[in-house]
Amino acid sequence: MEPRGVIHRSGGFLLLVAILAAAASSASAIGDKCAACKAVAAELEIGLSSEKPRNHLDLRNRLNSKGQREGKVIDYRVSELRVVELLDGLCDKMQDYTLKKLESGDKGWVKVTDWNSFQTEKKAAARAHSKNLSSFCGRLLEETEDELSEWIKTSSTESGNVTKALCEDISKHCRSTSVTTEMDDEL
Repeated sequence: MEPRGVIHRSGGFLLLVAILAAAASSASAIGDKCAACKAVAAELEIGLSSEKPRNHLDLRNRLNSKGQREGKVIDYRVSELRVVELLDGLCDKMQDYTLKKLESGDKGWVKVTDWNSFQTEKKAAARAHSKNLSSFCGRLLEETEDELSEWIKTSSTESGNVTKALCEDISKHCRSTSVTTEMDDEL
């Protein structure tokens, strides 16, 4: 009876090891987190630049005893609704990106406009990369949600600012490339 129990325990152990290995490989599926973060930031920047001007949000729904509306008017640019509209569906859009060898020889994230005409030998692998990026995006937004939404509400969202804010300042996936040199006083 004992050999059967040993086999059962070792089978359970192997299953546990396989599950942990699968979780570890999917968690580290994105090798270059900086490049992946920049791809997410680029898509967020597209969303910011294509925003249409919106009126203030009028939350004055109740009437007081004098017949005047009570409540507040919130500027759309600093509203939670704007943040939700910008971030909602962002990670789904990341499934349009895949890892591709660039002309420089390095691999980089590129946006695929049409998967049917996408030229690669391994379309399944390209689709897997896009799903990994989408998962990475979800984790990134979950980890940085509060700081990112505050940044969207308070900062000017100029071109190029998104990558620096999201990838360097908030998530720290990219380190600043500018190195400051201190000069010694030689008096």
